[in-house]
Amino acid sequence: MLELLRYDALMAAAASLCTCILLVLTKSWHGSFSIDSTDGIQKFHTQPTPRIGGIAIAVGVLVGFAASSHDPAAAEKRAILSAILLAGMPAFIFGLLEDLTKRVSVRARLLATMASGMLGWGITGVALTHVNVPGLDWLLGFTAISVLFTAFAVGGVANAINIIDGFNGLTAGVTLIMLGAFGLIARLVGDIALAFTCLVIAAAVAGFFVMNWPRGKIFLGDGGAYFLGFALAWIAVLLPERNASVSPWSSLLICIYPITEIIFSIYRRRYLREGHNATEPDAIHLHSLANRRWIKKLFPNTSIITQNGMTAPLLWIYTILPCWAAVYFYQNKIGTVLSLLASILLYIAIYRKLAFFRWLPRKNNNE
Repeated sequence: MLELLRYDALMAAAASLCTCILLVLTKSWHGSFSIDSTDGIQKFHTQPTPRIGGIAIAVGVLVGFAASSHDPAAAEKRAILSAILLAGMPAFIFGLLEDLTKRVSVRARLLATMASGMLGWGITGVALTHVNVPGLDWLLGFTAISVLFTAFAVGGVANAINIIDGFNGLTAGVTLIMLGAFGLIARLVGDIALAFTCLVIAAAVAGFFVMNWPRGKIFLGDGGAYFLGFALAWIAVLLPERNASVSPWSSLLICIYPITEIIFSIYRRRYLREGHNATEPDAIHLHSLANRRWIKKLFPNTSIITQNGMTAPLLWIYTILPCWAAVYFYQNKIGTVLSLLASILLYIAIYRKLAFFRWLPRKNNNE
């Protein structure tokens, strides 16, 4: 437990928190271009709020990197952090531009996150070379295919993290749980550099979390969501590539909640909602339904802000389950695959309960 009180992690948390406080106190200066209004189908807050919290997280990670020991033993951790900071810039910058201008297309942001994945390979030489799937592993032996597959996977996870960013503390809490799972597995296999990398990034997220949950004084924004999504995706790539004993499926299992959300959202918008584009926003994500169906009924006499803050813990619980299974089965492909299927089926069951008021489909139902 004393490892959690590392100087670089504490500095990352303090820098992130102080930056958040500064951004909130000075919102009258930058609010004309940084404020997230209350108008919109996916808006669940009641007060105009700065949506540039990603700046605080990036600053926190940068300070954590600067505060890291320069001893040779810490060189590997610094190399991983510097690669995440440099390669994550396209995702962060394009996301931040959307926060400030509201004019950056979904396609441009997706390409930026994929570019971050390719840049990560360019800096480190690391890409996915195996996923324990016969045939696909053979294809991944070709550098071009390996790099493109890695870029696509990184872009997918980054956009998945952005799509769950709907309520106070939701994305920050989910990210902390996922980083905790990655860090624990890295620690168990002796990959200290990667474990402490997870710790520094988690500390930066924790500093933001204090200002984001439960009252929502500042939002993560697309810049923060894409940067964290890239960081998580890159760690998901590094963990099995650096440690042969770790199943690549464990990385997928840790990320399964946001991945399931984005795949199901695309399917729902494309095939279940006639006339809707797959990239068109809507308010029927799992977290949106959880707020309307459960939280508003459990806490009917509380304020909208309180109901907003109480939504995230339900999704944290759901996130903990596959992350715990990933830590438990990280060397067991069958265990991770079965856990993966169980997590997806649980998502579908919960969604059906919230959307159609039943856990399982009825017999002879053509819905």
